[in-house]
Amino acid sequence: MDILSGESKCSHERQDIILEKMKLASKVKFTDKKIHRAFEELRSGNVDERKMYDWLVRAFKDIKVNAFCGVQIPTRLIPKVYLNKYTIKNLWKYNLPNAWRLLYSIENNSILVVSIILEWMNHKDYERRFNY
Repeated sequence: MDILSGESKCSHERQDIILEKMKLASKVKFTDKKIHRAFEELRSGNVDERKMYDWLVRAFKDIKVNAFCGVQIPTRLIPKVYLNKYTIKNLWKYNLPNAWRLLYSIENNSILVVSIILEWMNHKDYERRFNY
């Protein structure tokens, strides 16, 4: 479901109002073992990596409480690499400190809602990925 179909400021404001009222708990999963391992390695890394680990833990807790806590990326702006590699139908961005971004997708099968962590990146890489 793409609840942001227009480009106008009004559409963004409507999305904010709708998502403010919507809360949906979810289970947080990683796309694969490689992403999960990269996350776990942050815990024992240098100071900056440990900070990133803490930021991601906080983000995962927020997403677990409310899968809609991030900002939905309009379908037409989802990079093809995500559509092809993960066959996702939606993409969400969670803003981390220091302009880092966490990208995830929400999947729902009538029993369980799962937020799937795709990757995290700094703002420069995020802009490259989205061709900004």
